[in-house]
Amino acid sequence: MGLSSRFETALAFAARLHGEQARKGTRIPYVAHLLGVASIALEYGADEEEAIAALLHDAVEDQGGIATAEVIERCFGERFAQIVVACSDSSTLPKPPWLARKEAYIARLEESTPSERLVSCSDKLHNVRAILRDYREIGDEIWGRFTADKAGVLWYYRTLADVFLRLGPERLSHELDRVVAELEATAG
Repeated sequence: MGLSSRFETALAFAARLHGEQARKGTRIPYVAHLLGVASIALEYGADEEEAIAALLHDAVEDQGGIATAEVIERCFGERFAQIVVACSDSSTLPKPPWLARKEAYIARLEESTPSERLVSCSDKLHNVRAILRDYREIGDEIWGRFTADKAGVLWYYRTLADVFLRLGPERLSHELDRVVAELEATAG
């Protein structure tokens, strides 16, 4: 499958939205995460629209809330905006408390579409891989990057892995489960 100029347009849009951001506690440009999520989604069968949604998956949560979702819908279409909103745990500022946001996000997965789960699971896999990599480099210091403590972060990703194992996508959810188990064994 080739990618069209729409993918390029989405990449440029995502780079403008997130251009000043870095990954939590690092100097890694945030765009690296967006590219990583799109790469994982494509590797696990995403079509171009799902890959574009993967590039934009944090736009609503991190860069303007529902107003950004409306821009995405105007520029790219309703399907893109729906996937991006589904992948957001919050669209308001200030964000609701961490645990309430995460529990609501997990509950919403029960009603999610396969496309929403593909992008979400790709995001979570990229996140867990990054946590595991950074844990190996800096140890327990990594937990200070998060709103939740170590137990909360591990609970969240284990719960997500279990939900994705049940709902799919199958191959991707098994990889997420494997990496979460590795993080639990390494950091536990």
